Amino acid sequence: MTRLPAQNLATAAHRATLADRYAAWRALGFDAARCPVRNVLDHLGSKWSTLLLIALAEKPMRFNALLRDVPDISRRMLTQTLRDLERDGLVSRQVFPTKPPSVEYRLSAMGESVLGPLTALVGWAEQHFPDIEQARARFDGGAAGSAALEGPNDRVALAPVPVRG
Repeated sequence: MTRLPAQNLATAAHRATLADRYAAWRALGFDAARCPVRNVLDHLGSKWSTLLLIALAEKPMRFNALLRDVPDISRRMLTQTLRDLERDGLVSRQVFPTKPPSVEYRLSAMGESVLGPLTALVGWAEQHFPDIEQARARFDGGAAGSAALEGPNDRVALAPVPVRG
């Protein structure tokens, strides 16, 4: 893949930044309690958390509305994921004194702050999904050996993708 010089510079900057962060985590002994990748991104990276954050970005929603809105999620998984997101401070839960009580979930201020990086990651996923599907098909079709022959410069570093209007 041929890249423009500016893209090469951006890729190099991302690599350097990530390498510095990785070195810092390594210096801390990859303590799970202090490692943001395992401690924070593990929750954010789950398929249900991401979909719920995207759903709640549109508007506050009640439990059953989220259950209808997010495909294939079970009641149990929705409950657990909402609790995890609330525990992490990304979602707030408001109980209304009705009979029966109704509960509404909304993004907290910190939940709102993750929308920018999440938008970039979702944009990257949308842009590269066809390529990933093709790579999986090649790998599953027996081309696994060719992937191992690629050099380190053949890989594309993750970079923010502009949001399309």
